[in-house]
Amino acid sequence: MAEATTEFFPGFGGAQLALHRMGSGRPVVLLHGLFSSAHVNWIKFGTAAKLAEAGFECLMPDLRVHGQSAAPHDPAAYPPDVLARDLEALVAHLGLVDFDLVGFSLGSRTSARAVIAGVQPRRLVLSGMGLEGLAGWARRQDFFVDVIDRFGTIKRDDPAYFAQQFLKTMGTDRDAARLLLGSMADTDPAELSAITMPTLVLCGDQDNDNGSAEKLAAALPDARLALIPGTHMSSVTMPQLGDALVQFLA
Repeated sequence: MAEATTEFFPGFGGAQLALHRMGSGRPVVLLHGLFSSAHVNWIKFGTAAKLAEAGFECLMPDLRVHGQSAAPHDPAAYPPDVLARDLEALVAHLGLVDFDLVGFSLGSRTSARAVIAGVQPRRLVLSGMGLEGLAGWARRQDFFVDVIDRFGTIKRDDPAYFAQQFLKTMGTDRDAARLLLGSMADTDPAELSAITMPTLVLCGDQDNDNGSAEKLAAALPDARLALIPGTHMSSVTMPQLGDALVQFLA
């Protein structure tokens, strides 16, 4: 199996961000979910390996405040859409012209925002995302701010408990995460008309965390919907995730 290598690149404002690579061939950028990392979302459960075996070079950054990337505490490091700006910095740093883009959850939100701002992948995959996760992000954001504010006091019967435990497991810098959450805004559904490339909306069949994947696919100019087994947390562990990505991108 291909091994991942790690390097660093300057994101927006010069923040040092980690980039993990696996495979060789057609470049595909993969963006992980909130409070996760490239390793947990893409490498650990074999998704990147499947893409590498199919002839892709997986380019997997750790988003700002995640994984091995910088987590600055200066509010100036978190302008609006900073994650989309970091993606633009990665594309420029690598000189990418002909590439594919895959996001999961927050990675999907970041991918959509970046495409609306002008990033142009050949094909796009929005996984773990529904229409309300883009158009109604503020409600989701409030949920996570509440988890951060009540961290360490949330009991097992509280809907926020599993998010608290995931933050604890990942060792997330909560002060930086709170700043990052404040850099995100809702996406007007009318803006989705800018996402003109062929798009796969890919979601667990029990995943409603970010709203309706069906509505998101219907709102995009050139999208199709695919469902794989799993909830929001478990779908990224499924072999069907890698299979669906290879089938669409190849």
